[in-house]
Amino acid sequence: MVADNKYKFSFTAASLRTKDLVMVALRKSSKNTADLELTLGNGKSATGKRLLVELENWISTLTEHQIEVLQNGSFKSQNEIAFLAVCKYLDFIRDFVIEVIREKYIVFDYELTDGDYLSFFRRKAEFHPEMDDLTEITQKKIKQVTFKMLEQAGIINSVKSRIIQPQLIESDTQKAIMSDNPELLKVFLYSDIDIQRLQEAYE
Repeated sequence: MVADNKYKFSFTAASLRTKDLVMVALRKSSKNTADLELTLGNGKSATGKRLLVELENWISTLTEHQIEVLQNGSFKSQNEIAFLAVCKYLDFIRDFVIEVIREKYIVFDYELTDGDYLSFFRRKAEFHPEMDDLTEITQKKIKQVTFKMLEQAGIINSVKSRIIQPQLIESDTQKAIMSDNPELLKVFLYSDIDIQRLQEAYE
């Protein structure tokens, strides 16, 4: 069985990049995009162009409410929305968070191991033939950037020790997710019961 959607691995050029994502969102809203590629690429147009395309793709997944929080929220809220955008655009990272990290967290297993990642990667490769075309160097980069994003999002404490962290997201982030799709709270490790309680509270 082959999965309908191909995994996208374009994120290896990025990491979470919350400040850059906020800047792109603000500049696009004000239609002030001059020199944006050079700014993102620290003077290198080609680098900035690749990064801009990636960040624009992330932003394209967000609702107006979520973009508003990204532009005007606290840095913590902005960081949460950036991670939400990553998980909405990049199925590979979303699946890893929900299927592996969240499942471990729910059963009080807080250490994320190389074995956890490898098992997930191999399991997904059975359904995603595009993963067979990834070189060893690219596979290493995907793993490296995935863990870096998880650290930057506060899902794990560090790339080195990888202890899964409890999540207490900002109220404006929570509202922006609830008005979109409550199931997205799973990327912040919310249990089904917690999501159900929130849905009842919002009704």
